[in-house]
Amino acid sequence: MRTEILLERAPRARDSRIVIVSTQDVEPILTRNKALRGEPQRGHDCARLVADIPAVILVRWLNEEYARGNTHLRLFTREFNETVVRRKLQDPEWRYLHTDK
Repeated sequence: MRTEILLERAPRARDSRIVIVSTQDVEPILTRNKALRGEPQRGHDCARLVADIPAVILVRWLNEEYARGNTHLRLFTREFNETVVRRKLQDPEWRYLHTDK
């Protein structure tokens, strides 16, 4: 993932904005997810890979939660995974992130 910090200058300094832009080539991850959907999962339910989520999408989800006022959430915590990630993966919009059928 690549992150850039940009300054959008305005005529008055107080109207200028700092913009943070994150980008990532997600194609290899999505291609692997698609390939894994065609293969049988091995192991128990607790050991199987359910989804491989690109970092740029996790950051997007975190930003959306912050915009909702959930500023206590942190990436890669149990709370984030159990609330945000679980909810998003149940949404058909994000189905393509799944590695299982």
